[in-house]
Amino acid sequence: MFYYISFLRPPPTQAALSGEPILITPQIANDLRTEYHTDVQDIFYSWSLHSPTPSSVITKPVKLTSWKASTMYKEIPVPPPRNVRNGEYWRLILSPGTSRKDQVLSLNDENLGRQPFPVFSDPIFFSARPNNIVKQERIQRAYALTAINRDQPVIFHIIEQTSFDLDKKIWDSGIGLSSWLIQLYSAMVPNATLVSKVKNTLFASKCDVLELGAGTGVVAIVLGILQRFNSPIIAGKIITTDLPSAQPLLQSNISSNLSLYHPGNVPEGVTLDWNEPDISTQVASFVSGIDVIVMADVTYNAASFYSLIETLSRLIIFSMSIAPAKPPLIILGYKERDVAERTLWEMTKKIGIHFEEVAQIPGAEGKPVEVWVGTVSVNDSELTMS
Repeated sequence: MFYYISFLRPPPTQAALSGEPILITPQIANDLRTEYHTDVQDIFYSWSLHSPTPSSVITKPVKLTSWKASTMYKEIPVPPPRNVRNGEYWRLILSPGTSRKDQVLSLNDENLGRQPFPVFSDPIFFSARPNNIVKQERIQRAYALTAINRDQPVIFHIIEQTSFDLDKKIWDSGIGLSSWLIQLYSAMVPNATLVSKVKNTLFASKCDVLELGAGTGVVAIVLGILQRFNSPIIAGKIITTDLPSAQPLLQSNISSNLSLYHPGNVPEGVTLDWNEPDISTQVASFVSGIDVIVMADVTYNAASFYSLIETLSRLIIFSMSIAPAKPPLIILGYKERDVAERTLWEMTKKIGIHFEEVAQIPGAEGKPVEVWVGTVSVNDSELTMS
């Protein structure tokens, strides 16, 4: 399990130039915001100037509070940026440490999740005459990945909503699976036969990927960045899907990181409802079949399992109708929230998918993120589900 710094009371969208502090209530909780960090944790704040051109103006982190669950509802004043000017936009950064690295979540970190993840507010507009001051509804997190053949880390950003909409937040399995994919690319995971097959499929040739339950899009964005590193670049398709409610934020996150992908394999956000029987529109562009199906945290609602199984069945049927000898691999990022979720493994066997666990990402405490790879055995499958 990972812990996330966020806002129980977010900062406002606008603030006055009077120098009065901005009131916030930070929190440190799990991905669903249902379990709170039990230890005392120092939180540091800093300010980052937001401007149309890239800015390196970030103030030195200063200790804001020692957060603890017993006082988690306490409002805390944050001094505004020093010498802030009328019309400027600044982001408030909360981090667990005093260095620049503490403000960015490194997905390469072998100790991933041992300290809470940092957070950026949306830009706050400072004005001599602020009006319509309301609480912010979005946050942002900065992520870094470093590939084995790259000297400098790549930084990308993911926006989340401060609401309780589940498809608009980062979930543990998305982080854990993304971290494993980076380690896989960089040859930092044990080179078992199945793992090698996954690596060769994803990164050694043209690879067409379809993601189910994309949420904020972090996994597809990481894949898009990693596939750009291939040399020579043989662009495949990355289609990342979710319900209509997730699309605006998903599309925004893909677009905001546009410069990081190869032009030929920019992830494409597409609506896919598992309860709709027709998937022809979503898969029509996979003219060579689907090489890999990716899923992270699709098991939290056992009531959706039958629809998920039917969707997987249809996707496999489609892909094998084009390339019979090349059934897709299925990669699943999973964190147990209820032991009943593991009935999914028995259900997938009925359509010929056999899962094997290939990694665990432990995080801070509690259940780890598990990475499973599924292979399709056509002989014992029931791919004619109605």
